[in-house]
Amino acid sequence: MPDTDRARALRQKPTWAEKLVWSWLRDRRFSAYKFRRGHPVGIYFLDFYCREASLSIELDGGGHGFPGQQAHDAERTEFLASMGIKELRFWNSRLRQDKQAIRDTIFRELQARAPHPLPDYTRPMKPPDVGGKKRS
Repeated sequence: MPDTDRARALRQKPTWAEKLVWSWLRDRRFSAYKFRRGHPVGIYFLDFYCREASLSIELDGGGHGFPGQQAHDAERTEFLASMGIKELRFWNSRLRQDKQAIRDTIFRELQARAPHPLPDYTRPMKPPDVGGKKRS
């Protein structure tokens, strides 16, 4: 099982960005969606994957700015799309600057692909009954 061994090895040495995002996603913390990290799909290993929404989240460091790596990333995105998996990519530098925007983007995409009902505390409260009389 070389895929499992490689996935396990990748999980043993996460980057600072992977540690941060995993702290959001693990244990169904992100609106009860289940994520896996270092998940193998074909020849690729996804940083984070939600099967329910068929969504991959990838975090890119500076090495992804080189033309050869960009071509590889484009092939990977195309392969995942052929499998019905949407890929969200975020630069590590953007993660440092705008965590909430990235969290919002992930949440919107999850809700678009596999909606979960929002918890009651996020819904507006009903106004109290005025006058104490119920209408029939």
